[in-house]
Amino acid sequence: MTASRCVLTLNCPDRPGIVHAVSTFLLGNGCTIVESQQFGERSAGTFFMRVEFEPLDPLTTIDALRDGFTSVPERFSMEWRLIDASRPQRLLIMVSRFGHCLNDLLFRAFNGGLNAEVAAVVSNHQDLRHLAETYDVDYHHIPVTPETKPAAEKELVGLVEDLGVDLVVLARYMQILSPELCKRLEGRAINIHHSMLPSFKGGRPYHQAHARGVKLVGATAHYVTPDLDEGPIIEQEVARIDHSMNAADAATLGRDVECLALSRAVRWHTENRVLLDGKRTVVFP
Repeated sequence: MTASRCVLTLNCPDRPGIVHAVSTFLLGNGCTIVESQQFGERSAGTFFMRVEFEPLDPLTTIDALRDGFTSVPERFSMEWRLIDASRPQRLLIMVSRFGHCLNDLLFRAFNGGLNAEVAAVVSNHQDLRHLAETYDVDYHHIPVTPETKPAAEKELVGLVEDLGVDLVVLARYMQILSPELCKRLEGRAINIHHSMLPSFKGGRPYHQAHARGVKLVGATAHYVTPDLDEGPIIEQEVARIDHSMNAADAATLGRDVECLALSRAVRWHTENRVLLDGKRTVVFP
């Protein structure tokens, strides 16, 4: 497959010569750098880098670049990834009954605001089928009960594999994934939740916060891990509540910040701008 635009990401122990080695490889293979970002985590001695580049020869393939680059990681003990950035990432969006994040992601993907195409929507309810169908996106109803959860997750995994899904997005999907499924989707599943935990648990958290006079509402987008709502954070957004707002206003504002945080996290992931650093992330926006 020929490559018109590529992104290389890497991390390794920090030492002199890394940037020189990468740029020398790209120059030697007839590539021009479009964007380059780097970060050195001094406390851990780890180096992170993202390079977006374009091969000048239209016959250059992504496989040839990967094969040619392998000697560089061997020298520097790198973890690395080289992708064809011209190919949109395929998303599978999971949702329950709250449709604001789903609606936002469908619109952004439809109008080119995301480097992504929505392969399907999966829900444990039928409520939002009409919204997916508005965008000609297949809607899969997979009910979940304690008894059917293993079968439901098996069906979900089948969809991920059959549709060639790159990223699973939990857009207010109100079911807890099993630890086994979380591990299977490690690094390629993103969740969104309000940032008022653990103070306001359960239903109607924005109404609980309003009743307590909370002045800020926020949302956190993070990678899914077996530790519930504790995965590496990609993005957070916050907005201020004032005394004139009622509980419904606070909930509306909360939905807005959830959409913003999630869409940014999805965009940065699909543009290969997020690198994992243990329980943290390095984000090159």
